[in-house]
Amino acid sequence: MKSRFIAQAGMAIAAACFTVSGASVQAQQYPSSPIRLVVPFAAGGTSDTVGRILAEKLNNRFKVAVVVDNRPGAGGNIGSDIVSHAAPDGYTMLLGTVATHGINASLYKKLSFDPVKDFAPVSLVASTPSVLMINPSVPVDSVPELIAYAKAHPGQLNFGSSGNGSSHHLAGELFNSLAGTQITHIPYRGTAAAQVDLISGQIQVLFDTLPSAMPHVKAGKLKALAVTSAKRDPSLPNLPTIAETGLAGYEVGSWYGVLLPAGTPPAIVDKVSTAIAEIVRMPEVSAKLLAQGATPVGGTPQEFAAHIRRELDKWAVVIKNSGARID
Repeated sequence: MKSRFIAQAGMAIAAACFTVSGASVQAQQYPSSPIRLVVPFAAGGTSDTVGRILAEKLNNRFKVAVVVDNRPGAGGNIGSDIVSHAAPDGYTMLLGTVATHGINASLYKKLSFDPVKDFAPVSLVASTPSVLMINPSVPVDSVPELIAYAKAHPGQLNFGSSGNGSSHHLAGELFNSLAGTQITHIPYRGTAAAQVDLISGQIQVLFDTLPSAMPHVKAGKLKALAVTSAKRDPSLPNLPTIAETGLAGYEVGSWYGVLLPAGTPPAIVDKVSTAIAEIVRMPEVSAKLLAQGATPVGGTPQEFAAHIRRELDKWAVVIKNSGARID
């Protein structure tokens, strides 16, 4: 009986060693066939642009085709679902965002995937801050002045967004929560329509992405008060962050990061993460990202995983307080 137990234990250990060895060989040979990078939003947007910049450089580095596959719909959930159920072999990647791995878990009543359990975070790629803008007719020149004005004129200020549950809607709700203001949310079908009404004075406040906002600011049609990121944006070094104007803890931004299906061998995850870290440091890549209003980031899988958990926790509170919900 004892010898039988020893034999079984030996077989188990051998099998485990074989599995580890097999995973190591698989990682060394990776990649040996084309890679699909699923972008869960339509072509032409910032996520698509970031995905294509990354795909081109991964293609050059790995010497295999890296194909961008746009799978838009349901706020990024359709593309995310595809990757969550893909084989965990490193050949299907997701360009995740603040929507897919920060907001949607609390915004949607039911998801077909778990943003934590069903994915292996690889690396952040880039982040894009938004800008807090106002119509020039509002007699303020700073965030503290806007807060004071909003409190002194209840019900007179409205902020627009690209729709209920959008990141810009929630940026405004987080602002209200931290500032103690009650600026009313007005949802639009897209940011362009909100911009038109902000310029005309139908609404007074708007949170918008940097590339979309700055042409109107530079033309004098709108006034920028602050950026929503934790740090000042390199392209606007004189524009303060909302946090440094007095709202400690305020941080909102779009971000883009690569994830693989859960169960992908750690050696493959690390190999892709190392490649991305080197890619975002390339001067030509940094220039392309900055031209889109995106800041190169990079980082380890562990750092990205911690970032996702912080985002999920933060937006869960904001969404609960705002009452936003999509069934």
